[in-house]
Amino acid sequence: MTIPSADRGRRRAVTRWVVGLVLLLVLSMVGYGVFQYFSLSIGIKRSDVLAGIRRANAAGGKGAAIGDTNILIMGLDSRLDENGNPLPKQIYDALHAGDQQNGGLNANVLMLLHVPGDGSKATEISIPRDDYVHLAGCPDGECMGKIKQAYGLAFDQESRRIAGQAGLDSTQRQQQARDAGRKAEITTVSQFLGGVPIDHFVEVTLVSFYEIAQVVQPITVCVNADTQDSYSGANFHKGFQQIDASQALAFVRQRRDDTHPSLNFTDLDRERRQQAFIASLAYQLKQADTFVNPLKMTEILDVAKQNTAIDSGLDLLSLARQASSLTGGNVTFYTLPIDHFGTDPLGEDVNFVNLPLIQATVRHLLSPTTSAAATPAPATSGSSPKAPEPATATPVQGAGPGVTAPPPTALSALSGGGIRCVK
Repeated sequence: MTIPSADRGRRRAVTRWVVGLVLLLVLSMVGYGVFQYFSLSIGIKRSDVLAGIRRANAAGGKGAAIGDTNILIMGLDSRLDENGNPLPKQIYDALHAGDQQNGGLNANVLMLLHVPGDGSKATEISIPRDDYVHLAGCPDGECMGKIKQAYGLAFDQESRRIAGQAGLDSTQRQQQARDAGRKAEITTVSQFLGGVPIDHFVEVTLVSFYEIAQVVQPITVCVNADTQDSYSGANFHKGFQQIDASQALAFVRQRRDDTHPSLNFTDLDRERRQQAFIASLAYQLKQADTFVNPLKMTEILDVAKQNTAIDSGLDLLSLARQASSLTGGNVTFYTLPIDHFGTDPLGEDVNFVNLPLIQATVRHLLSPTTSAAATPAPATSGSSPKAPEPATATPVQGAGPGVTAPPPTALSALSGGGIRCVK
């Protein structure tokens, strides 16, 4: 059958139109991606400090398994912005954590996110901030201290060293001193965990957390009992509840209870709070299709970058895509164990740890075969929220006979609602 030339012309025109439309869509997506990349790159603080650490690791034969990625998340106890400037009064009022005279540059939140290159479940390891450890490089002459202090001590030491150095403005001095803090903290954490290589870091402050929470509020959390804490501003009732950004900050910072002293809060409970908050937030963002909503993602990332610092090699767009894939129970949360509470030579409260156990445990957690065996299966979607099944300890290789790894926090095994009730 012969097709009339007019029909052939129309078909070619339609074909060209379809191809043109597809090309337009592809170019639009590429253009948006390019726009997003440059938009995200403007204003965010980037640091080259990891380059030197990577070279040292390479010289020592240390490196992550091919395709695996280790990201260290550092949450600073700072009431200043990334340039060291005070925040607006309304922000201090909302933070309920004092003003620029309070806090410092301790890394009060330390989380290692391990993303396997084979696509298996990621692992988040929370490191209690008061663990008493060797501080890499003995910053400010302190060779032993709380793991959170490496950053602040190195920052203070470098700040004094460059105070009178010509050719540096205040912002450059601030960032150079912060790089010294980052290097000390990253190296200290890596050594503490047994030489685990750190591929990337993300550094956030209290105000960054608050501003991100403002964009995504309300956030659903759950507590096991009524609790109130005038120090952090926490005031929560038993069960599930929706909270705003200011309450979210109080939720992750609470470490005491005014009305129920018998609850005996510790920093380990705060680690659980932080993990539960992350799991809840990830679930809510996934449910709302936030990760595939360009406008919403832009809004979140525009806020996040204002008081955040990252290493120069971290691709934020890839990180955002990874964040989407890590929701829905694809992360198992762990808190490293402590041996006992005590005081250091200065009389400060610290956590004493069993270093061989810590390092053997980390090797166990980052091993795809053993970690997979210890990871509980996620619950069926749609079921009512309930506590996950108790996890069992697993023998750890290289930590001595009878030594077992602590069970996972099992937040990845959340049922249905994806929200864990915590202390």
